[in-house]
Amino acid sequence: MMKKLLLLAMIAFFAMPSIAQEFNLSGEIRPRYENRYGFGSLRSEGDEAGNFVSQRTRINFDFKNTKMIFKVDVQNVRVWGDVATMTTDDTGINFFQAWGEAIISEKFSMKLGRQIIAYDDERIFGGVAWAQQARSHDAFLFKIRPNENHKIDVGIAYNADMQSNLDQLYSNAAGYKTFQYGWYHGDFNKVGVSFLLLNTGIEYLENEGLPNEDTTIDYMQSIGPRVTFKSGNISADGAFYFQTGKSLDNSVSASYFGANFNYKFTDNFNATLGGEYLSGKDMDDSSTDVNSFAPLFGTNHKFNGLMDYFYVGNHANNVGLTDIYLHLGYSMNKWNFKLSPHYFAAAANIIDTNGDNLDDYLGTEIDFTVGYKLTKSIKIDAGYSQMFANDSMEAIKGGDSSLHNSWAWVMVTFKPNLFNHKFTAPEDVN
Repeated sequence: MMKKLLLLAMIAFFAMPSIAQEFNLSGEIRPRYENRYGFGSLRSEGDEAGNFVSQRTRINFDFKNTKMIFKVDVQNVRVWGDVATMTTDDTGINFFQAWGEAIISEKFSMKLGRQIIAYDDERIFGGVAWAQQARSHDAFLFKIRPNENHKIDVGIAYNADMQSNLDQLYSNAAGYKTFQYGWYHGDFNKVGVSFLLLNTGIEYLENEGLPNEDTTIDYMQSIGPRVTFKSGNISADGAFYFQTGKSLDNSVSASYFGANFNYKFTDNFNATLGGEYLSGKDMDDSSTDVNSFAPLFGTNHKFNGLMDYFYVGNHANNVGLTDIYLHLGYSMNKWNFKLSPHYFAAAANIIDTNGDNLDDYLGTEIDFTVGYKLTKSIKIDAGYSQMFANDSMEAIKGGDSSLHNSWAWVMVTFKPNLFNHKFTAPEDVN
């Protein structure tokens, strides 16, 4: 009798609707040594170089089937030595990503939770993978895929500092109180077209300290297209964005333009000539209007030189930037090399302490990087950069342009795939 019941249970189990499922477990450990000798800003006489090792550690879990995708990335970022050798690092663990995606059909899905938001070349929205902590957002994303050539995303975020029964002023820890955006990308033979419409809201106290003090949210819009072209060994891209609206009760009017032309000489060697313009504001302009373009949530380290003099936690509401550059890339077997000179100039007038206009030329930066893939899961990267600044750089950055300003680094990345399991399980019909 028991054998019959067991047989019937097995038949019932395998007769249930089943779906293919997959579970992945991976990891990452990425220590990076840096020598900063004028990184991010010009150094002054007597300044010594900063030397340290930072490390990113991650454990990544993801599960997926035809109905859902579930992902959690646990992360620790620290500097070697910032915790005593016999002290527990109680506050060093966070969830870099923690999201679920409900797959409604082949054309529609909903994604909610802490997630990377990155589009196109990551100029406005990016994952900032270079930074050890990287960037992720708490957001709701509705994804529409009419067919394989067209993609539409609609995203919403709304932030608060804590659970509360009363309205509380948000600290803008995320950089915004709320945003709403729509992104479209279409592929048309050799041409790709993207369009982004982003509405970003920052909360602040209006009429602070006065009887009519109140919390309010100002909204700034970032709008624009990006076009790519590829044919044989030639590829090109161009993007234009403008920003309008208000920010902290100030009117916004700013613009961006960038273009790149790439030619692949051989399978191993390629070159890119490109440039960017980010609008700025004259230093003698006393108005409260915001005319400096803000790249917002982009992966800014990959643009405008690797020494991070511009738009990496700095250069906001400043004289803007014109950046003309050349990227030369060469790869061979497990090696890759890249050399990138940058010519920097201000996009608005620079005024010295005497009220005189200075040359708009800011300086030239040379970036060199090399990478070696030791195994499938282990890679070694290194780089050296040097800034050759003009006196005009001192007017906006301080420091001494006549001094040696450089940056050197070495990074080892371990990214093993720890476990992968594909299986078939009964479908959840409830």
